[in-house]
Amino acid sequence: MNEHKLKEQMCEIGRRLYAKGFAAANDGNITIRLNDREVLCTPTMVSKGFLKPEDICKVDYEGKQLAGTKKRTSEVLLHLAVYKARPDVMGAVHCHPPHATAFAVAQEPIPKCVLPEVEVFLGEVPIAEYETPGTQKFADCVLPYVRDCNTIILANHGTITFGPDLEKAYFNTEIIDAYCKILILARQLGRITTFNEQQTSELMEFKKRLGYDDVRFKNPDCALCGPSTFNGPDGAYALEPRAFAKEPPYKGRNAAPVDTDDLVRTITDQVMAALAGAGV
Repeated sequence: MNEHKLKEQMCEIGRRLYAKGFAAANDGNITIRLNDREVLCTPTMVSKGFLKPEDICKVDYEGKQLAGTKKRTSEVLLHLAVYKARPDVMGAVHCHPPHATAFAVAQEPIPKCVLPEVEVFLGEVPIAEYETPGTQKFADCVLPYVRDCNTIILANHGTITFGPDLEKAYFNTEIIDAYCKILILARQLGRITTFNEQQTSELMEFKKRLGYDDVRFKNPDCALCGPSTFNGPDGAYALEPRAFAKEPPYKGRNAAPVDTDDLVRTITDQVMAALAGAGV
């Protein structure tokens, strides 16, 4: 795809972000890696819903603007950090999808082992520590995670998603926001249920067959469904779930019902025995 076509694609992705409500007003930024020297990026203070190819800027890997009539986005350093760490990544999207950003603001870890599509296409989604947007510290906040995922929640900010091309990077944004919306709705109904270990193992095998990578393939310390944030030396920013504390795995419709009368009798017998033993 030539450079003009890539710019047109960036404008199209911008329109999708704006239409979905993922990038209000002038929010968000989009990049495409051109080669090992240059990156296309969206300009600052331009709505992603109304981009034109001539608005797109070009920068080098240090963020220096090489081309474009408008000023490049101040958050391009975040994208460049991804490209430097991941030679396989060719496109990235940063925006503020509402449901995923709700998790970012609440700093609530994204539950694993709930939806097959999320396990296959995203895997574990970490939350990176908050840093002031536009700074090098902000760009560096993704470095502990970027090698082992394709979607990162930015605490109190939004998301950064990336992939082998821009459309796949954008689709990761759609997937994470749809997933977070489902989680919020399910929680309002009372609870979420997770896969058991066998079901998750089967999904991981399916993911391998499709050719997708997952940090759980190469790090035996990463629990299939439990807390992780990759358990690496840099993964110090670990958050405890509050709204989505671990629920027991779903046992299926044919699971034996609990006999509440027997349960009450058992508990009563244990309490009475304890009282008798204490001489009460």
